[in-house]
Amino acid sequence: MNKPMGTIVSEAKFPVLVTPLPGPNAKDVIARDAQFLSPSYTRSYPLVAKSGRGATVEDVDGNLFLDFAAGIAVVSTGHCHPRIVEAIQRQAAELIHISGTDFYLPIMVELAERLATIAPGKEPKKVYFGNSGTEAVEAAIKLARYHTRRDKIIAFHGCFHGRTLGALSLTASKAVQRKGFGALLSGVFHMPYPNSYRGPWTESISFLENELFKRLVDPQEVAAIFIEPIQGEGGYVPAPAEFLLELQSICRKNGILLVADEVQSGMGRTGKWWAGDHAGLEPDILCVAKGIASGMPLSATITRASLMDWKPGAHASTFGGNPVCVAAALATMDLLETQYIENARRVGEYLMGRMADWPARHRIVGDVRGKGLMIGVEIVRDRTTKERAGDFREAIIDRAFEKGLLLLGAGENTIRIAPPLVIDEEQADFAARTLEECIREVEISA
Repeated sequence: MNKPMGTIVSEAKFPVLVTPLPGPNAKDVIARDAQFLSPSYTRSYPLVAKSGRGATVEDVDGNLFLDFAAGIAVVSTGHCHPRIVEAIQRQAAELIHISGTDFYLPIMVELAERLATIAPGKEPKKVYFGNSGTEAVEAAIKLARYHTRRDKIIAFHGCFHGRTLGALSLTASKAVQRKGFGALLSGVFHMPYPNSYRGPWTESISFLENELFKRLVDPQEVAAIFIEPIQGEGGYVPAPAEFLLELQSICRKNGILLVADEVQSGMGRTGKWWAGDHAGLEPDILCVAKGIASGMPLSATITRASLMDWKPGAHASTFGGNPVCVAAALATMDLLETQYIENARRVGEYLMGRMADWPARHRIVGDVRGKGLMIGVEIVRDRTTKERAGDFREAIIDRAFEKGLLLLGAGENTIRIAPPLVIDEEQADFAARTLEECIREVEISA
């Protein structure tokens, strides 16, 4: 099988399990974790990671796993890519931190210029740096209100934009993420996300124009509409290109800013820099994080230059644009544009080809969808009824872990496939074969 030049994988490319899972060392860590760490963290299964190389992760007992979760789509260039490690070490030896809020940093300007160059649309861009996807969204919320002098915002059912109070006000993924935190940001409305597996995209547009705009909020009071071009936590659901362009048209007609949250779908994961590029989308604001720096904490809010008109002191971050994180991001961009975006496209197409007929061959597989290496497999009780089967999904993911394949869920009943962009066809083949085996086992026992 072909693999891209420079692909970084550990000496063993596939799982090697040497103890029952979890092993004795893992059990000890899990027990101490329960004693000292916040119970708010969600752990899908008992992986206790020690090290990673390429697309593999080794646990504290010496078990080796093939990672098809990538730290929730974060380690885009794989675990500990030598070029990323070198960039981090070199920058850490020169300057670890000086706040870009108060002083000037050449490396920060360099990254902003490169991001501005690849952002969609012809108008010049400006960039604000933060530390996480949530912070990129918070900046977008504040800037949209500041620039438009409007205070209403529209987001989508199933969306995930973060957990700070502002971003959480937009998030409509799981009730537990909102429960117990009291009143959130006012003036936020939600509409159905277009899901081609469950209905025509035109129903979402109809709801926006005939329900929201006519009954609940005047479009002239809406500052922004936030959308994930491919919904992440909502189930790896791609919005149809026709829908995205129609939404863009509605926004422009009404002076509403269109915000594309590409925190999970951006930085080459779909085989293009941005998932919106597949539709020719030109958002007013672009939110970026996760894969931007191969595991280092960094985010960017990229806007049309004329839009970023807030004054000094209006918004800032002590750590946003940290030199070490920026160095990792620059090295990440080099690797993505020379190797891994194309690899994501090519291996993603190979995977989709391997999995496309699963709905026809497995009664509990309802849909296989996605672009590049952002693929969702929706698990249902029966494909004729399309009833969601979250319990089946969890059983499949657990069985995959027991076979050495790391996967995560998305939405109520979807398996997300989001490996590092460095994987080759052999690893893709192993993952598809293992996942199908797990699906078959659950299907037989159901």
